[in-house]
Amino acid sequence: MAAGTIPTVTNETAGASRGRARPHGTGREALLEAAVRVVARQGLRQLTYRSVAKEAGVNHGLVTHYFGSIDELTAQALRRSLDSSVPSVTPEPGSGRLDLLGDGLAEFVAEQPETQAFQYELTLESRRRPELAPQVRELYDGYRAAIRAELAAAGLDDEGLAALVFAAMDGLVFQQICGVDELPTERVLDTLRHVLTRLRPES
Repeated sequence: MAAGTIPTVTNETAGASRGRARPHGTGREALLEAAVRVVARQGLRQLTYRSVAKEAGVNHGLVTHYFGSIDELTAQALRRSLDSSVPSVTPEPGSGRLDLLGDGLAEFVAEQPETQAFQYELTLESRRRPELAPQVRELYDGYRAAIRAELAAAGLDDEGLAALVFAAMDGLVFQQICGVDELPTERVLDTLRHVLTRLRPES
């Protein structure tokens, strides 16, 4: 799949799962996935028991049953989105292979744009709702820690550099999901990898 190509979500495909009950045993995961979609498409303020239940195709009482509150649902959905996104930092964690840093990131974002949009929606909303700030910091700390670990394995253990690399990758993801990237994400990542390789100390 070409970098920068975002799948179009139509009303028909978005609503295909609505109104249909999920198989028994998938309720919790269905609600987490539904929460991500609702926030990505409509914003955090539209995240309600009913909107999530409708998106998941289940009774709205299940939201309370599994999570107790919208805040807890939001927190768990954010952690889940982080867990699914961090592996996109590199396909070989701990290898120190700078040539693999961000390998597949563009494709991951193209396949899961709503996961990334969900994270950005929460990040922006945290400016208006300070109680979200700890969750957003946890999200960004998770990304920075994963990147720093890879750089350290390559002999580039520097907190500032890790933050800079994350900022570059985060910006590329944001541009890709917004469709404003003038250069393909993977092409820019190739440049970033080249720069990092030149910074690597001689062995």
